[in-house]
Amino acid sequence: MLHRLPITEARINLGQVVKRVHLNKEYFILEKDGIPIAGIMNADELEDYLEARDPAIRAQIEKSNADIAAGRTRPAGDLLAELRATRAAKAKRSAKR
Repeated sequence: MLHRLPITEARINLGQVVKRVHLNKEYFILEKDGIPIAGIMNADELEDYLEARDPAIRAQIEKSNADIAAGRTRPAGDLLAELRATRAAKAKRSAKR
């Protein structure tokens, strides 16, 4: 949920505002004289947003989307089963030594 709040009110109630952002996933736009100046959002969401703006991350996402569109993917369960089998085979070889 998005809320608009004067900066002076946010300053007075900063602890409560931050708690609402963290616990309730709310957003706040801080205004000065009715003009939007800044926003407050959850830190995890901000990190995700900043990562999505990174050109290297964007390139990886585009490549992944192309792989999905081309059918070059497989279920995670299959990969995990393969990793478990590889680990078991290595453990078996180590036990023989």
